[in-house]
Amino acid sequence: MKNRKILAAVFGVITFLAPLTAGAKDWTQVKVGIEGAFPPWNLMDSSGKLAGFDVDLINDLCKRAKVDCELIAGEWNAMIPSLNAGKFDLVMTLGINEKRKQVVDFTVPYASGVASFLLVKDGSVSPLPMTGERLNLNDKAKADPVMAEIGKSLKGKTVGVVQSTSQEQLINSYFGSDVTVRAYKNSGERDLDLKAGRIDAGFDSGVYETSVLAKPGNDDLMMSGPLVKGAMLATEVALGMRKGETDLKAKFDDAIKQAAKDGTIKQLSEKWSKIDLTPTFEAN
Repeated sequence: MKNRKILAAVFGVITFLAPLTAGAKDWTQVKVGIEGAFPPWNLMDSSGKLAGFDVDLINDLCKRAKVDCELIAGEWNAMIPSLNAGKFDLVMTLGINEKRKQVVDFTVPYASGVASFLLVKDGSVSPLPMTGERLNLNDKAKADPVMAEIGKSLKGKTVGVVQSTSQEQLINSYFGSDVTVRAYKNSGERDLDLKAGRIDAGFDSGVYETSVLAKPGNDDLMMSGPLVKGAMLATEVALGMRKGETDLKAKFDDAIKQAAKDGTIKQLSEKWSKIDLTPTFEAN
């Protein structure tokens, strides 16, 4: 009788665990969400195919992680909802900040960037202080006076940002009461309004702005003000994933660290942006 009870208990445990085991993911197939409208990070080329730094890098990382990856283009403001709804398993170009940490998990960063202002030369906003110099907003003693000076230059102006980005959060946080913040679906739409005089300034990824200035027909634009990071800015760029996908995170953390160590991230980022975006990692 006692043996029967033991067997029944063991069988019950096995029966309970079976659904969990059956539902475990082996991660041989991974769907990756990518905007396709944020050069040089990602874009659609002349043949309608995804291209850019993100595309080259994710293809390399998927090989290292030994998974088959399917890239799926989509609108930026739908990326995190689509991830959590199961349409994607990973999202590219997702900057790390505390607000996003509440709803998704991140790999280690695969790129380390900055943000800056984009102005029209001889436009409605005068050149901003500390142009081309790095400024960490977490160094408040140094950063706060600079941002206050920028706020004076922007007062009463309209600043264009991409919706659902940390750049939008920063402009609202630092200058929202003094400027009009206009949010766009993507950076390209914002730039058209900037050049047409419908807005006074843009604020975006420094890497993106560098690529824009290198294109023909943009001689009337310029980067202005400091190259900023810190505060709520998500300048450490990673792959985003649903909460609790620890096996998937481990696969891509390892792949990213390998690509950083062997120079692949440096080579690919310099190919697309002329800037070395290789991240640094804290010692374990």
